[in-house]
Amino acid sequence: MGVLRSTHSLQAEVEEMRAALFHGGAAASGWQPSAGDAGVKRATGGQEGAAGDRTVCVTGGISFVGFAIVDRLLRHGYTVRLALETQEDLDKLREMEMFGEEGRDGVWTVMANVMEPESLHRAFDGCAGVFHTSAFVDPGGMSGYTKHMATLEAQAAERVIEACVRTESVRKCVFTSSLLACVWRQSYPHDRDRRGPSIIDENCWSDDTFCRDNKLWSALGKTAAEKAAWRAARGRDLKLVTVCPALVTGPGFRRRNSTASIAYLKGSRAMLAEGVLATVNVETVAEAHVRAYEAMADNRAAGRYICYDRVIQRPEEFAELERQLGIPSRTAAVQSVDDRPARFELCKKKLGRLMSSRRRCTYDDYYPVTFQ
Repeated sequence: MGVLRSTHSLQAEVEEMRAALFHGGAAASGWQPSAGDAGVKRATGGQEGAAGDRTVCVTGGISFVGFAIVDRLLRHGYTVRLALETQEDLDKLREMEMFGEEGRDGVWTVMANVMEPESLHRAFDGCAGVFHTSAFVDPGGMSGYTKHMATLEAQAAERVIEACVRTESVRKCVFTSSLLACVWRQSYPHDRDRRGPSIIDENCWSDDTFCRDNKLWSALGKTAAEKAAWRAARGRDLKLVTVCPALVTGPGFRRRNSTASIAYLKGSRAMLAEGVLATVNVETVAEAHVRAYEAMADNRAAGRYICYDRVIQRPEEFAELERQLGIPSRTAAVQSVDDRPARFELCKKKLGRLMSSRRRCTYDDYYPVTFQ
């Protein structure tokens, strides 16, 4: 959803988006500056951008994660339709001056509200697949996420899947969830008696009641939204895969993803102690989405995928992450956490098999990566 920002903040974000494009290989992906401010090509359905197996629609396409997915799709040769929700989104693209009279090669835009099924249907019509990356954030930029937003996100997820099912051309959907939908659950005394940590993998779901009781609204929203998507897709003629990324980092993430990051880190001290506080570079997330989409064609990809690069295990690592986000350091409090072994261990073997299924990982050129 759109977030109100100052002109200065918007301009700074635009500059970072432009820099990210050229840093990531603008020539390879077709992003080229226009000769002037010609605006953005706005589609009204399935007209612009010829429909076909390699035409897809991305919701939230100018968010931190969505933007990276769009760029990666273009590098893989897809035609992308950007579903924009607000005038601010459109203004941001105009400010980037990356679109000429005919639009950027391989990219078209359409206005669509994730809460309005009809506009979603128009946006998806003519596309073979949908990447749903849109998420709700706090317009005030303070709390990051509220209980009401959790409800709205679940409703939006259901409507997106219903629109996918209703749209004849759409056969596949890749849904961006979160690792938060996997890691939160009640703690029981006998858990500490285990000889080793319990494994957190794609079969694990966060406990709704635990999230409500502890006011973990972002975790509740991601869990409820993903469950709503799976319910809506069950028994329908639609292939669905969900990607559950850890805290997404990468160049510019402090400005471009700070609100979502702060919401993600609610309860971070407990996550650190339990061994489930992890980060993932935005390029990894984007590649995972595209790999999953392509592997769905022959049923090599299905279900959920946990996605992370690194598990934060030391207080000083956590302090560095806080510093990069501009959050007052709580290192002293973190160091007071007991030194008992972590209760959980994250597992991404399923995604690892998917990412290694081809000869070469496209994102290998970008690593190693730390918090940037």
